[in-house]
Amino acid sequence: MTRVPEESTIFPSSTPSSAAPSASTPSTSMPRHGSAPAPRGSARPRRKIGLGRKVKPGLLHRVWAVPSIILGLLFTLGPICVIVAFSFMSRPDVGGGVKFAFSTEGYRKLLFREDFFGNSYFDPRYLEVFWTSLWMALVTTAVCIALAFPIALWISMRTERTQRILVLLVTIPFWTNLIVRTYAWMLILNDNGPINAFATAFGFGTQHMLYTTGASLIGLIYTFLPFAILPMYSALSGFDFRLAEAAYDLGATKGVVLRRIILRAARPGILSGIALCLIPAFGSYVQPVLLGGGRVLMVGNLISSQFSEARNWPFGAAISTVILVITLLAALVASVMGNRSARKAGESA
Repeated sequence: MTRVPEESTIFPSSTPSSAAPSASTPSTSMPRHGSAPAPRGSARPRRKIGLGRKVKPGLLHRVWAVPSIILGLLFTLGPICVIVAFSFMSRPDVGGGVKFAFSTEGYRKLLFREDFFGNSYFDPRYLEVFWTSLWMALVTTAVCIALAFPIALWISMRTERTQRILVLLVTIPFWTNLIVRTYAWMLILNDNGPINAFATAFGFGTQHMLYTTGASLIGLIYTFLPFAILPMYSALSGFDFRLAEAAYDLGATKGVVLRRIILRAARPGILSGIALCLIPAFGSYVQPVLLGGGRVLMVGNLISSQFSEARNWPFGAAISTVILVITLLAALVASVMGNRSARKAGESA
């Protein structure tokens, strides 16, 4: 009888040296082909700063934004720092410029004046200029908001194609230089312009509108009206007008729908429009000079005269610094009010 060999003789068991390492023993796998084993105790290769981190596809690492950030800070904060520094310097004895000696004369001159004997007394002239600039900016902002809201609401209720065309028409004034547009208003408001031609034809006589406060206000309103329309349209473009229809179905009147639904949805745009109109209108320069004829003195004209005719650079820089502080405070108030209104809208939703 032939003897069948045992399984162990056909498939010999592996020796302990070739056995696979157990889970409890540390792995001592051989290095991959073509790579030499790293010596024990050697330091890991250093990565370049910020470049070793993973970045989402299609994006650059933030390190590449550093040059742009530096240039942006240099050309924005740089001039502001120069103006603030000039405001605390002295006026030279002859000519313009500044003398590198610390002085607060520029700020003191805003409120006080000295006579020939060296006595100081309160001088309200420059405060009157600030007040004139403030009330003209407030009137401009109020008229722009009142005109922009129905326009933005009407645009947002059109079809998408019509909305694009209307928004394009709103931005057309930006295609032309501001000085050219202001000169166009000088031709319109002139004694021989079209407005006076219509007034004469209807028996009202010639109306002297150019070089007045009203002409300056017309120029300011025309200039800043698009800045009020665009943010309101942006806030109302995504509004679901079915909410207004539902309010009408529940018995709400037009005033209630306008006040509690539409105005609440447009509130962020209204606040943005107020900030975009009030702050630049406060320091406007072109409209009071060209349309006001120099008879309307605003803060922008006062600063220009100090740097040009009067050659009092520290005083002009002090006025500019005061306007900068007022602008920052106004922007802070607008930001706080905007966040508060957004929070209330989220809570009510």
